[in-house]
Amino acid sequence: MPPVALVPDGLDGWRADAGVARLFGLSRTRVETAADDGRLRLDGAVVGKSARLAAGAMVDLDLPQPRVVGVVPAEVAGMRIVYDDADIVVVDKPPGVAAHPSLGWTGGSVVEHLAAAGFRIATSGPPERQGIVSRLDVGTSGLMVVAKSEVAYTELKRAFRHHDVAKTYRALVQGYPDPAAGTIDAPIGHAKTDEWKMAIDPAGRPAVTHYRTLQGFPRATLLELDLETGRTHQIRVHLAGIRHPCVGDLLYGADPVLAQRLGLERQWLHAAKLSFRHPVSGDLIEFTSGDAPDLAKALAAVGPAE
Repeated sequence: MPPVALVPDGLDGWRADAGVARLFGLSRTRVETAADDGRLRLDGAVVGKSARLAAGAMVDLDLPQPRVVGVVPAEVAGMRIVYDDADIVVVDKPPGVAAHPSLGWTGGSVVEHLAAAGFRIATSGPPERQGIVSRLDVGTSGLMVVAKSEVAYTELKRAFRHHDVAKTYRALVQGYPDPAAGTIDAPIGHAKTDEWKMAIDPAGRPAVTHYRTLQGFPRATLLELDLETGRTHQIRVHLAGIRHPCVGDLLYGADPVLAQRLGLERQWLHAAKLSFRHPVSGDLIEFTSGDAPDLAKALAAVGPAE
């Protein structure tokens, strides 16, 4: 359905292009284009981009659904819908699944699964990752939020940018971090030796990870981690940087023998909790996810708790 809403008092007297863009969380250019094509109506009458809004008027913006390049609807086994409303959908992503299609990736993705399941997500963002406001690595399981409405996309992007989203992870790491709880504050940039890796780099972007020990096991420790920032591979790089890589994370120096003994084919890392203000209602909402089956099995195999 096209975006439809009543003009709030705060937008009374605004130009249509600026006010409608603000109302629906769209770019002003996109609203201007729609108005020029006769697809913007106020109380049923077609208006131009320079028309003035009146509080209480009904805005009807007819936005054609763009063709999404590279997105082929395909359901993903094990993908769970945790929450769904008019503005957002929260998924529990299984391992081995990307957030969105990308060049060279032939596996499944969250975007393609949602398309196959009949979800219509926000059209903001690059064509292949519309609605995506933050991502999880292919090998990381757990919670991820996707925007369905344009206003949700805008507000969630702002919330992630200003670190207003609480993201909590669980990680099984090699060895015993000392101290048992602490903060890793180290900038992250692209590794110079491998295009697929990231690395701690003084010239990189700021990155801050807080961790605390939950439980110790033979040769490994279960940690809970909270992120202040959301850099690519942040937890994996930071943990490898203190010489306690995630168990199974061979890309960042984990022991392949231990990974094989525990039956792990990816890093032991799970997005366990997600908390944020709803982008439309403003209510504080929180979601939790238990360890993925392969992680639970590895945790049971690592040995008795110490």
